[in-house]
Amino acid sequence: MKLKATAPLKRSFWMQQAEPSVQAENPLHGLKHADVAIVGGGFVGLWTALTIKQHEPDCKIVILEQDVCGGGASGRNGGFVMSWWPKIQSLLSFSSDDQALFLAHSAEKAIYELGDFCEEHDINAAYQQAGWLWTATCRAHVDAWEGTLKVCARLGATPFERLPPSEIARLTGSSSHLAGVIEKSNATVQPAALTRGMRRVALKLGVEIMEGSGVEEIIPGNLVQLKSRNGTVIAPKVVLATNAWSSAIPELAKKIATVGSSIVVTEPIPEELVEMGWSGGQSITDSQLFVDYYRTTTDGRIAFGKGTGTLSFGSKINEVFSYHAEGILLTEADFRRTYQNLKQTRLTHSWSGPIDRTYDSLPVFGNLKDAPNIHYGIGWSGNGVGPSRLGGRILASLALNRNDEWSQCSLVNRTTRTFPVEPFRFLGGQLVRSAVVRKEMAEFQGGSASILDKFLAGFAPAGLEDKS
Repeated sequence: MKLKATAPLKRSFWMQQAEPSVQAENPLHGLKHADVAIVGGGFVGLWTALTIKQHEPDCKIVILEQDVCGGGASGRNGGFVMSWWPKIQSLLSFSSDDQALFLAHSAEKAIYELGDFCEEHDINAAYQQAGWLWTATCRAHVDAWEGTLKVCARLGATPFERLPPSEIARLTGSSSHLAGVIEKSNATVQPAALTRGMRRVALKLGVEIMEGSGVEEIIPGNLVQLKSRNGTVIAPKVVLATNAWSSAIPELAKKIATVGSSIVVTEPIPEELVEMGWSGGQSITDSQLFVDYYRTTTDGRIAFGKGTGTLSFGSKINEVFSYHAEGILLTEADFRRTYQNLKQTRLTHSWSGPIDRTYDSLPVFGNLKDAPNIHYGIGWSGNGVGPSRLGGRILASLALNRNDEWSQCSLVNRTTRTFPVEPFRFLGGQLVRSAVVRKEMAEFQGGSASILDKFLAGFAPAGLEDKS
């Protein structure tokens, strides 16, 4: 199958901060053989390689990355290290109670494991486990978490703690937050610094990482051929860890929609943060479908992101997923509305990025049709920093033919709702996106959306959290 080459995304603030002069290293030239070849050098690809090395230290692994490790979604997200407890209802839609609990507990445990990993390998990724606040910033969204908390209680789990509205307003530094709950296990990281640190660990373990080596053609067979511009890798096992770039493969494109998100970053304002009361390092989201997500940084900035629902025809990863002016304006507008006391605060950085979203916002794993030795894990839906560790375990077990709790978990080979083909995907997506924007604007203005907008918004994929 032929794959269209895409230009690397512009560097995010995180990458500029982590490794200002980063350049692609060790590009592929000529013919190379591997036991397992991995396409994609972000969180999923690196965790897969590291996990395989734990199981089989002598396994020869080659990672092919079209840009640099961290140049894609892994180095340009908000750096939220979250669990799957907010998605427990979605997990239960295709899992037994025991399996849903296994996945939710494992995702929570992965947050702690990430902190241990950074400490063990001396990775300065600004890991901070200060908790996540799930909030409502308009009356229509108050108690959006109730259904999730009730399901957790039925299962005997208590990951969330209710807080009074006054405490939510105090912890977030803004009276715009009307209500909320906290999940104390959650953390934040500097995502590009984490990716580059993982790359260093993988290289030390003997993983070959070839940056600047985008795969342009995949030829299936007992020995799969991965063809790049200047070389070919041949391997009996292949893992596709390409996230939103998986849309280049028609079989996978129907399982995900590539949508955009944008982030703006303020100038350092440490004194203002202390004065506001937002000095504990908590990460925050609201309850919009096009969610606002925001956190502070170690140098006293606010990084404020928004899922903008940006689309491109054919889900092609183009310039709108690097810098989307409209999405950035929407993001800034929500920032200014949420923190009205910071109207004079200067924004110094902004960028956009792609998200591979499934309909239920949980990933799916499997192998390509008629190619049992080409495995994939896609659909991270904006929450891959923490759960990608589990994805690495699942993909490692699939690649090594291990019959264990990961290869047999309910995320593997699950049936998912598919997206329409073009041009219906793009045109319909634009209609749904516009309806969601109008619906949420009406809610923030204290009104109610039209019946038509509510109907169309119902076709949008699930958000970061399940709603009541």
